[in-house]
Amino acid sequence: MSQFAESRSLFSDHDDVIEVPTLPKGRTPSYMRDHRKRLRERFMAGGATAVPDYELLELVLFRAIPRQDVKPLARDLIDRFGDFNRVLSATAAQLLECKGVGDAVIVELKVVEAAAHRLARAKVMQRHVVSSWDALLSYCQTVMAHRDTEQFRILYLDTKNVLIADEEQAKGTLDHVPVYPREVVKRALELNAASIILVHNHPSGDPTPSEADIQMTDKINEAAKALNITVHDHLIIGKSCELSFRAEGLF
Repeated sequence: MSQFAESRSLFSDHDDVIEVPTLPKGRTPSYMRDHRKRLRERFMAGGATAVPDYELLELVLFRAIPRQDVKPLARDLIDRFGDFNRVLSATAAQLLECKGVGDAVIVELKVVEAAAHRLARAKVMQRHVVSSWDALLSYCQTVMAHRDTEQFRILYLDTKNVLIADEEQAKGTLDHVPVYPREVVKRALELNAASIILVHNHPSGDPTPSEADIQMTDKINEAAKALNITVHDHLIIGKSCELSFRAEGLF
């Protein structure tokens, strides 16, 4: 069950309540229509770089709240979570703690988040890993950098180092995720993978590996070698950067 579905019971019966002047039903104030028009035009002319995070968020919220001023809500969400990416990555329960957020807002935010994940994933699946390494790192950052719990993913490659599968192997807590070497290599055999890349995130933001990270990587490497499966790397994803075990000489 998705994070959104699990939180449906938390939704209030009155969505997106923001106090605005009383208007005839279906009418939008002219100043608001003008603001939305100008913002859309600026975005279309200059792209995402032409608008700050809170205005980009406004553009998303326009669809969820069609006849209210969403600027205060956009600013509140940015202030609370830090930036546009972290707003999208927030859980439904966390978003519901913000006044003015309801079912419609959460749906819009989660649709944008899912679209971002799919777009980033499409740039790396069935591609040669070496030639698309930057895209791979970008994908991992997009999917994992802003999670508030640890996640462990395995990237499975064929004999030509083409990415054939990307799967979540385990979820954990704020600072721990259970990983079982036997399950990792078993799945690699099922997919007929020749090699794998290990990826997990550190919600703290610091990608420095712990001793447990190093020991776990060694165990998976040993199990993989016994079955002629190569572990190319282990990437730890932080908030704004990542660490490569191979680059750091930890293999």
